[in-house]
Amino acid sequence: MELQSILHFLENKSILVTGATGVLAKVFIEKILRVQPNVKKLYLLIRAADSASALHRFNTEVIGKELFKVVREKYGGKLNSLIQEKVIVLFGDITCDSFGLDSNTLENLFGQVNVVINLAATTNFDERYDTALRINTIGAANVLKFAAKCTQLVVFLHVSTAYVCGEREGLILETQLKLGDSLNGMHGLNIETEKEIIHNKLQQLYNDGASEKQITMEMKDLGIERARKYGWPNTYSFTKAMGEMLLGHLKINIPIVIIRPSIITSTLREPFSGWLEGVRHIDSFVVGYGKGKMSCFPGDPQTITDLIPSDMVVNAMIASMAAPAGEAALTIYHVGSSMSNPVTYQRLQDYGLLFFTTQPWKAKDGKPIVVGRATQLPTRVAVRTYMELHYLLPLKILSLVNTASCNYFQRAYLDLSRKVMFLMRLVELFSPYLFFKGVFDDMNTEKLRRVVKERCGIDEDEMFYFDPKIINWDDYFVNTHIAGVVKYAFKR
Repeated sequence: MELQSILHFLENKSILVTGATGVLAKVFIEKILRVQPNVKKLYLLIRAADSASALHRFNTEVIGKELFKVVREKYGGKLNSLIQEKVIVLFGDITCDSFGLDSNTLENLFGQVNVVINLAATTNFDERYDTALRINTIGAANVLKFAAKCTQLVVFLHVSTAYVCGEREGLILETQLKLGDSLNGMHGLNIETEKEIIHNKLQQLYNDGASEKQITMEMKDLGIERARKYGWPNTYSFTKAMGEMLLGHLKINIPIVIIRPSIITSTLREPFSGWLEGVRHIDSFVVGYGKGKMSCFPGDPQTITDLIPSDMVVNAMIASMAAPAGEAALTIYHVGSSMSNPVTYQRLQDYGLLFFTTQPWKAKDGKPIVVGRATQLPTRVAVRTYMELHYLLPLKILSLVNTASCNYFQRAYLDLSRKVMFLMRLVELFSPYLFFKGVFDDMNTEKLRRVVKERCGIDEDEMFYFDPKIINWDDYFVNTHIAGVVKYAFKR
């Protein structure tokens, strides 16, 4: 692992980033502009109809965000000229060959780009299967094929997820996924076959005159069905796993780095603490509890919930691309906290109680919402029983009453039915993570941390921090993360 200085590595480099409007991409762009303005170029691929639309998205969804306030303060009036000199916004789509770019643009990129970073992804657990496969699987391969044509390329970096492991238990190693391997021993996993299954299903739905809403639901159900057939809990982790398989199978003669972050949370330190965008995954429970809408917590309270702040993920990305293991090597890094600084689901619940007891959410009438210690549902059986008694049984009773009264309560029944079905699907999607029994080994990541500390000096070690042991969960979760979630939710 050859590494002398991360800042020196970044200097005069041309970096192409896909998925440039995503959360990690924004944190990455901000970091590069702030700490190494002598980067040569940042090529940002944004999905849009044309160049004007892509530039508009960059100005409103990236550089115009609060995340860049420290950069704006640092450069003042010079920021616009810095962006004009360093940033080139491209409109393109990773699901297309060569991203759909014109030949002149491609020729320039193939001769200039030193680093390709694939951050384009759909992260919805139950995304439409056709969409998820196209972006997370085929798209990843397309980006690698593009990188292979870059004559000045130093490294290709792909951001995946630690949860490509599915629901495996015990110590989960930083090992490569082999093409065609399933998690449950089921034979027959073939990406070309999956594409054919999607094509045939869509053709059938179109022939049957299905509505767009029906097609979407059928595609979502198909993704979950195919994922579970081979041992993955949801469409997201399944398609990301297949994306990794393709990267390893293509065996292109360039250094490949795969970053597998766990559950990404708000920034720990930089550019300021508590920045996040979007209330999703674990934060949905935070908001639901704070608003008094969650009286129970499904999940094993002793489960280790692997969380990692977004700025630490980006720092690990930058360090890993500056220290490729060698030509044609594929190196995988778990970026999480379960190995060296674990926090249990119970502690997260306690943090929520502490925060909303001292800083209660305000209802629409301005009155504080009182929260208490929620009911624990520590097993899947307990979750099913609770859902049956508190939601499905009342729904069945309302259905009978509605029928007996000639549909007098039809609107109330449909409203409750939608809420119950939504809640059931939410619990179904999150259960694998709430009862997760694995710990992510981070031996490769620990080696990288040591190399940065020993060879890059104390200044860069502090600048590109990604050691989870520095996180004080009590302080971070109560004073930084939950506060950030509440701030964002109020903005919405």
